[in-house]
Amino acid sequence: MPPSPSATVSPYDAVLLVSFGGPERPRDVLPFLENVTRGRGIPRARLEAVAGHYLGFGGRSPINDINRALLEAMRAELRENRIDVPVYWGNRNWEPYLTEVVAQMKEDGVTRAACFVTSAYSSYSSCRQYREDLAAAVEHAGAGAPRLDRLRSYYNHPGFLDPVVDAVVEAIAGRPGVRLVFVTHSIPLSMNDGSGPRGGAYLAQHRTAAAYVADRVATVTGHDHAHDLVFCSRSGPPQVPWLEPDVNDHLEKLAGDGVSAVVLVPIGFVSDHMEVVYDLDTEALATAERLGLDTVRVPTSGTDPRFVAMVRDLLLERAAVERGERTDRVSVGGDPPCWDLCATGCCPNPRGEKPALGGVA
Repeated sequence: MPPSPSATVSPYDAVLLVSFGGPERPRDVLPFLENVTRGRGIPRARLEAVAGHYLGFGGRSPINDINRALLEAMRAELRENRIDVPVYWGNRNWEPYLTEVVAQMKEDGVTRAACFVTSAYSSYSSCRQYREDLAAAVEHAGAGAPRLDRLRSYYNHPGFLDPVVDAVVEAIAGRPGVRLVFVTHSIPLSMNDGSGPRGGAYLAQHRTAAAYVADRVATVTGHDHAHDLVFCSRSGPPQVPWLEPDVNDHLEKLAGDGVSAVVLVPIGFVSDHMEVVYDLDTEALATAERLGLDTVRVPTSGTDPRFVAMVRDLLLERAAVERGERTDRVSVGGDPPCWDLCATGCCPNPRGEKPALGGVA
């Protein structure tokens, strides 16, 4: 007799998909952006400019539809593997809000949930801020709220990176001499310096992921391709230094250096949300066309079956750890698997300390 499905993931009795959120219609756009930037002093004119990006796509971010598809894929993956737990979905910045979803989980009788965050890297904005919002949701739910455990970061998990490898291999076919340009969201230098338990984790993790993909592509194709890591979506004041170069500036440099073909690889993003469909598919591809660069953008991992299976693997792994059992922890690219509990002071909040779940007591 196989073990009962629920025992395989005990002590967890639910899974929570945690994401950024996005507007669903034009009237949602500015309120959504106000949620995202609250407390950061972003000028109204900047918010209105960014709102124009969303309005150019009908006022609807693609991220919520992607998360709905991921949610259903996660549920199907767990069912097919006889793991009988409910899967919920909550966002930081738009409906369904984490506060509402965690309150519903409490009402449903959930006692402990494993949280999968749609952000693969370590930094304040990509990790600790989610942990803060999870803590706030638990506090809002009050006595009897479920315990929430964040599953480890997965920047170096094959379920995240191998779909990217395949997409790049397909994109470079018949395009000799192509340059691989890996792209992620820029953050302030100070945020990178504070990321991870020893600092600098955000940049280091992206370099590890990009190097793994480039090495695997070389193995599959038999050809090395030069690659770079560049950034997009800078939103801070000009006097604050952020990670550079910007993807558009880098395309200018490559064209000046005689590069003729480029593959844009959105390595910093799990899905094709606004930073991908606007900053890359709209702005960067327009820059490339103006420069005469033969450029394509490869898809993100999204709902690739290997990515969905990774969520199950991370759940089973963490459940075994919580039961005190030995378990294999998969990673690629040379770095060890990420930690389950974040160190004290890891990825500090630049605006002052706030309670956060998933840290060392």
